[in-house]
This record gives sequence, C-alpha cells and structure tokens, in this order.
Amino acid sequence: MRRCAAKMREVYPTLLLCVYGFFTNLRPSEPFLTAFLMGPDKNLTETQVVGEVYPVWTYSYLALLLPVFLLTDYLRYKPVLVLQASSLLVTYVLLLRCGGVASMQLLEFFFGLATASEVAYFSYIYSVVGADRYQRVTGYCRSVTLFGSAAGSLIGQLLLSVGGARLLDLVIVTLASAAVAFFPPWFLPMPKRSLFFHKAAAAAAAEEEGGPRSSTALLEKSEDADRKPPLNSQNASLSLQESPPSEGVESGGLVNVLRMLLSDFLQCYRCRPLLAWSLWWALATCGYFQVVNYAQALWENVRPSHDYHIYNGYVETLSTLLGALAALLVGYLPVRWSVWGELALCVLSMLMGVCVFVMDTLRNIWLCYSSYVFFRAVYMLLITVATYQIAASLSVHRYALVFGVNTFMALLLQSLLTLVVVDSAGLGLDVFKQFFIYGGYFAAISVVFLIAGLCKLTSRRRCERDESADGPADAES
Repeated sequence: MRRCAAKMREVYPTLLLCVYGFFTNLRPSEPFLTAFLMGPDKNLTETQVVGEVYPVWTYSYLALLLPVFLLTDYLRYKPVLVLQASSLLVTYVLLLRCGGVASMQLLEFFFGLATASEVAYFSYIYSVVGADRYQRVTGYCRSVTLFGSAAGSLIGQLLLSVGGARLLDLVIVTLASAAVAFFPPWFLPMPKRSLFFHKAAAAAAAEEEGGPRSSTALLEKSEDADRKPPLNSQNASLSLQESPPSEGVESGGLVNVLRMLLSDFLQCYRCRPLLAWSLWWALATCGYFQVVNYAQALWENVRPSHDYHIYNGYVETLSTLLGALAALLVGYLPVRWSVWGELALCVLSMLMGVCVFVMDTLRNIWLCYSSYVFFRAVYMLLITVATYQIAASLSVHRYALVFGVNTFMALLLQSLLTLVVVDSAGLGLDVFKQFFIYGGYFAAISVVFLIAGLCKLTSRRRCERDESADGPADAES
C-alpha cells in the first residue's frame, strides 16, 4: 500500500509536467512568425525584424540565464515554472494585441525569460521522483516537448493551407495553448529539496522521518553508488566521479554555492575529452541558434509569403521528427566515439556548413527547406552524442553545471555574433550575407576538429609505437 502511494506521488507530477511541456511547445504560429511580423498585421520591415527585434531574445536569454539558474534552485523549481508559464502568456498577448518595434522588443525579452526558465522544467522532475526512474521520466519529458513542437507546426500549416486560416488566427491558437499551459504548474507539488541550496536540509528531514526509501535518500545514494567510468580511462587522477561534492554547500548560502560551483567547474573541465565535447557544444549551438532564428527571414526573401504559399510548418514538423529519430539512432551507431569523435565532429560539422551554404547560394525554396531539415537532423544527432559523452563522466549533481556552462558559452558567442553581424548597431548585414558567414563559421568548426582529430590519432600512434619498442627491451632484460 505504501509503495503504491509513493508511486502515485511520482506519477502525478510527471503527468502534470508532461501536459505542461506539451502545451508550452504547441505553437502553431512559430514557423510563420517572420511572415506575420512583416505582413499587414504588424507591418514591420525586414531590417526592423532581423536587426532590431530578434537580437533582443539573444541578449535577454544570455543576461537571464545565470540568475534564473540560481533562482530556480533557491526557489525549488515550481515558482520558476509558474514564471515561465506567465512569461509565455505575456509574450503571446503582446504578439496579438500590440504593434511597433518597441512592443516586439518587449515581447522578445519575455520570450527570453521563458527560454531561460526551461532549466526549471528539466530539473523539477529529479526532485520529486526516485533516482531509479531518472532515465524514464527524462525520456517522457523530452519526447513530449518534441511532440508538442511538431504537432504545433503541423497544426499551423494545416490551418493555413487546408483550413484557409489567417496568420493572426495561428497567433490566437498559440495564445490559447499558452493559456492552457498556465495552469498545470500551480498544481505541482512543492519539492522539499534542490541540488544546491536545500540539499542538506532535505537530507536531515529525511533522516528525522526515518524514510530511507524517500526520493532524497535515493538521490544521495545514486550520486555515490551510480558512478560511471570517466571519458578518458587513462586519466584516473581526473576521474570526476571519485571526488565528492564540495561540503560548503551544506550551509545553503549563496557564497558557498558559488564557491562549490567554481570548484566543480575547474575540476570538470580539466578532463580533456569533456572539454572537447563541450567546446563543440558551445560552438555548434551558437551557429545552430543563428540559423534556426533567421531561417524564416531567408525563406521570406527566397519565396515571399504575400506572393506564394509557404510550407514552413511542414518543414519544422519534419525537421523536428527527423531530429528526434536521429537522436534515437545514436545508440545504434557502430562508432567508437572515444577514438573517432573529433574526426566525426569534423565531417558532420562540414556537412552542416554545406547545408547553410546551399540555403544561401542556390536560393531555391525546396533546396532551402531540404537543407534546413538535414541541418537540424545532423545537429540533433551530434548534440545527443555530446550530451551522452559529457554525462558519461559526471555524477548527477554536476549535470546542470556543465550543461549550463556550455549553454552560457554558446549564448555568449551568439550574442557577439549577433552584435557584429545582425544587429543594426553593428554591421547590420542582409540575411544572405549573414548565412554566408554562418556557413563559413561551421567550416571553421570543422577545421578546428580536423586538427584536433589528427593530433589525437598521431599521439595515439606514437604511444603504440613506443609501447611496441619497449616490448622487446623488456623481454631482453
């Protein structure tokens, strides 16, 4: 009976979180946002949309990421989920009711706040379920967001192409979806613990209650018992699992939490394989964000929505589903990533660059669509591999730190790239010149990892040659 009650306590928040994740990502207007802003409803120019409105999302996401990350842990997730739901609601109310550059910039700020708050969505569930169910509930939460995104894009395209709806109608449907998503976070149970600020207090409460089977106890046991081999087995001294988490966090103070995060940061990034995969994560995610954010502006130039039918919704649906399929296929690829990882990153990064060049130079809408789908699928495959390779050397309490740092570095690079290339305060280049630069950016990433891969293979062969040379000498002695 007690086991059944405990299971229900875990099923209830998981279901609510999945419902929330589905409706927050069900956005039929998303694939047609640029067309809507540049159409008769908002009547903004391409320069205003690309150079003045869209960059605000990048800057606000970067500025809010670290404060929201700390606030999420301190407030124990639920209040930040409510904040995210409220921000999305405000975003689409502004999109529906307001016009002008200033209002759209405010909209992008609230959307940046909602995006930065996603850390609460992917962290909350770990505080209310047992560690033995982490993998399963992570799969549920991530798959439902992908399904919601694909369903939203498909619904938007069908309403536009088959139902004869206006772009304004898609915004109304998106606002209705955000309104539905506003309610589930309020009914989520408040967690008693978090990874940093409230960890010690929750553990003490669990001991007082005498509940060794509580989710807190399971988390503590999992961080010690569920260790994984480091990425580089030859570097035993740098094993990231054998070192216990810093004890300064037990007091729960902000200074102690920051000190612990700094200590863990320095220790994690001493591991060379982790550093290599994190470097690719930051560089590629920066370029991926730029391509995805401004692809609609490119398509609008290639095939204007006011003259032709556009199929952005189908493209977003297909690219999301193929990306999810590529992520699922990672476990079946017969690749020794520890040996060939850098060269694989080189080849596939070059393919991503070729896709961007095709979108920019050939200027055929069907080739643009096809290249975009392939580009996203390759990125989803590689980011899944990078996530797994990084997580393979980390204990649970370090996931948020490393993934957060990688995302922060990606946003920092993206902000610099946006400021120089896109923003009207910088060069303010047109969208075709922007995509030419993005293609060169991925080519540069490919060259970096080609050099790294060749150096790694050369070092490995030298070590093998030295070992074979030492063999006969040892036999003679």
